[in-house]
Amino acid sequence: MLAEPVISLEARYYRDPEIFRVEQQGLLARTWQFAGHASQVEKPGDYFSFSIAGESLFCIRGKDNKIRAYYNVCQHRAHELVKGEGNAKLLVCPYHAWTYELTGELRSGPNVNSVPGFDRSKICLSEVALDNFNGFLFVNLDTDAKPMDEWFPKAREELAEWVPDINRLKPVEWVEIPEKCNWKVSVENYSECYHCSLNHPTFATGVIKPETYDIQPQGHVLRHTTECQNLDAMTYPIDLSSNEHAGGYSSWFLWPMFSFQVYPGNVLNTYHWRAIDSDHVVVWRGWYTVGGKPSDVVKNLSIQDRETTVEEDVHLVESVQRGLKSRGYRPGPLVLDPKCGVNSEHSIKALQQWMREAVDG
Repeated sequence: MLAEPVISLEARYYRDPEIFRVEQQGLLARTWQFAGHASQVEKPGDYFSFSIAGESLFCIRGKDNKIRAYYNVCQHRAHELVKGEGNAKLLVCPYHAWTYELTGELRSGPNVNSVPGFDRSKICLSEVALDNFNGFLFVNLDTDAKPMDEWFPKAREELAEWVPDINRLKPVEWVEIPEKCNWKVSVENYSECYHCSLNHPTFATGVIKPETYDIQPQGHVLRHTTECQNLDAMTYPIDLSSNEHAGGYSSWFLWPMFSFQVYPGNVLNTYHWRAIDSDHVVVWRGWYTVGGKPSDVVKNLSIQDRETTVEEDVHLVESVQRGLKSRGYRPGPLVLDPKCGVNSEHSIKALQQWMREAVDG
């Protein structure tokens, strides 16, 4: 008896604002989300603000050199403490000047000593779990969150092998790419190369060998691997002797919204998805070099990527989102090749299982 094919997720998972609300209050608040890079807080007092799952947060480096993350809210009457980025010796609320140490404890507030029984030691900013993942800062709003190394086994160590200088990297470029689609449509598109040869000619003929492309689950990681294109066909120069992985391409997609991607030649770049609503997502595309030093190779590769693969993907995912709203759409079977490989959607099967569990439990 033949097994029934695995059918793709129903359109409502990508269209329904209520499902997005459930994801924002549940999945996005209980998983590790990218906040920023450690180079943004190099000196004590350096901070930057960001938002996750509808919450305003900020990261700051303390005088003890430890990086912490807090909810961006004063414990007095809920005014936001900081905006953007900057440096502060103390955290002073703009509303009533309640003042906090960089470690979160309340230092002072105008006239608070006149309050009977006022105990400054009981008031502290609400801290958020933070992990410095090879220089990349991730936060999790879940107070009982499992460590990143349990969510993403081997990823930290493998990245360090592929990019030996990863802890010395700084961003040289972050590009913001808005897409008119549900975040899951964009993530799915990133998580398979079934479409690559047809839709990404530059990537498929000038960067990688599609016939060697494979994606395998590794905990809550989707691990992409493939070989680089023949050197005479590469669109940029690489030195195969620079590192044992220099001739390969690998990607670590960390569920649900971040991916480290190492291009041949050990060039690190990242994808970071930030969901806006059920129909819109912004993708931050990052490129990095040692010390943030300018590199013609990285500059030209980032331009090539933006003008080809990224632009091509925008058209693809926005077309899919329009199609998901068609009354003529019926979810079809995923192409699951037992041998895996580039023309198999086994990675999408794993991804859609995580997506379904996040909504339905």
